[in-house]
Amino acid sequence: MLVFSCETSCDETSICLMDNSKIIKHVIFSQEIHNKYGGVVPELASRSHLENLQAIVFDTFKKTKIDAKEIDVFCATCGPGLIGSLLVGSTFTKSLSLSFNKPFIPINHLEGHLLSTSFNNEIKYPQLVVLLTGGHTQIYLMKNSKEANLLGQSLDDAIGEAFDKTAKLLGLGYPGGAEIEIAAKEGNENAFELPKPLFHDKNFNFSFSGIKTHINILTKKNDLNKNFIRNISASFQKTMVDIITKKIEIGLEILYKKNVYIKSISVVGGVANNTYIRKRLENLFDQKKINLYYPIKEMMGDNAAMIAWACLINYKDKKKDIFFKPDPRLTINKKL
Repeated sequence: MLVFSCETSCDETSICLMDNSKIIKHVIFSQEIHNKYGGVVPELASRSHLENLQAIVFDTFKKTKIDAKEIDVFCATCGPGLIGSLLVGSTFTKSLSLSFNKPFIPINHLEGHLLSTSFNNEIKYPQLVVLLTGGHTQIYLMKNSKEANLLGQSLDDAIGEAFDKTAKLLGLGYPGGAEIEIAAKEGNENAFELPKPLFHDKNFNFSFSGIKTHINILTKKNDLNKNFIRNISASFQKTMVDIITKKIEIGLEILYKKNVYIKSISVVGGVANNTYIRKRLENLFDQKKINLYYPIKEMMGDNAAMIAWACLINYKDKKKDIFFKPDPRLTINKKL
């Protein structure tokens, strides 16, 4: 089955041609226009998708020499995300499906992330999936590839959002995660003791906005010199990972008491690219002898390959719906 997928939930314009489990062509265009604003400007994002999508698609079909008539199914991210961006990508893809009289399948962006590790790993269930992105920080329990239960999430800022806002406070660039990781390499991670909201609460929920507020206070009390920026970046990064690992450990204990024995953990989303976070998690799960999975690198951030894969893996259960309206607050139901 040959699938065309489109992902435009935020500031990446991405398309993919996937033939069963083989990626024929995958394009991810990152919108640099947002860099000077220190965050994504929704109107600029949707305009950029509109400007670039046609060129990317035309170039892809030209280089692969694939006739669009050969596509078996068209799919696109229809939520959650920025409504303007979602409308551009889904409407464009729907028009292609109508033009070639092929089915259109709406895909949940979160589902794409949850299933992304199964592309390159043989998953052992039940598993925990830790989703770390610019818009979401969530933990799911997956009993199989078709069932996902949300166990907990951030009650305010997502982890990626917290990295971006902290980087902006420190005068660093965008996206903030990569900038903080670079600065932290030369900093002392024990230089500042930062708050850890909900750290000991016996649940799966997170809170990150208080950390950002505390750092804002520190930036006003100190000179923003290189030494301060490096130390606060390292301390911030360590604190964030302390919270993540603690919540996972608490979660495993809660599930164990309910006779749910986790066999593997998947860490997905763009923030999972952070080398420091990965090393800390790998050390934790090596000790617990739990399999730790990551997606392939090009499926880490917002991308169309994971959307194509989500379409393929549960294709028989998917509803073909050309009239599906994009939903910026789309959630995961129990059944994928």
